[in-house]
Amino acid sequence: MLNQPIMLLTALAAAVSVGCAVLYVGRLLSGIELAKREELSARRLPILVRLLLPFTVLTRPLAADKGCAAWREMIAPRLWMAGLGEVLTPTDFIALRFVFLVVAVLLAGVGMFAAYAPVWMLLALLIALFPGMWVGSEIKKRHLAIMKALPNVLDLLTLSVESGRDLLSALRDILARRKPDPLGEELTRAFQEIQFGRKRTEALRAMAQRVRQTDLTAVVNALVQAEELGVSISQILRIQSDMQRNKRFSLAEKLANEASVKIIIPIILCILPAVFLILIGPFVTRISAFF
Repeated sequence: MLNQPIMLLTALAAAVSVGCAVLYVGRLLSGIELAKREELSARRLPILVRLLLPFTVLTRPLAADKGCAAWREMIAPRLWMAGLGEVLTPTDFIALRFVFLVVAVLLAGVGMFAAYAPVWMLLALLIALFPGMWVGSEIKKRHLAIMKALPNVLDLLTLSVESGRDLLSALRDILARRKPDPLGEELTRAFQEIQFGRKRTEALRAMAQRVRQTDLTAVVNALVQAEELGVSISQILRIQSDMQRNKRFSLAEKLANEASVKIIIPIILCILPAVFLILIGPFVTRISAFF
């Protein structure tokens, strides 16, 4: 009779121990994942942003005010386009802009009483405009990276689907073998949304709306229409792959043709003055010797 309560207590203690161990391992893994995300976020932020980001605690109440609601709605899509949607919230970014404005005003105030006032004023202006320029630069770099990577991904998807595999399994294997890049991040996010139960067309449309890159949007629209109309996915992928690759080659040819025109200005400003100095210099020195 006494053995039964002891066995129950032993089983309960073992269950509690196992539960605590599972919770500890879960917390440990989540801590590792959080550390990885924080490290990835830190890599995406410039040094100046990382230095001033702690001061957003002071300006966050102002950024979270109802008067900034329209500004937050306008900023949110640009942050996702720049790949910063998981790093900075719209409130964080607006608070950061306020901090940069305060620093710019302080620099302008110092410049009014210091030497080289125009330099200080220019520096203050650059500081004030830095957050917007940074996000715009990130959007351009991200869109360019997606445009470059898209033809190769489409080629791999086309070959996998034509060999008999379904789109999701082919996409999973391709993402597992690719190095991290903007296109891979967006495709991984869409793939995870599909795994969590979201419809494939909705996940693809959300990705296109989030990125807002013309080539990727065209591919997504073609895939969505093919799925809705029952057209072969492999055929659509083949057509889109050829179109994107031809577009990339056309852009490369255009940039190559423009390079010859753009190089004229550096030649005029840097090379021709040195050539004239070498050619005319001896004559000038000889003529000046007679006077």
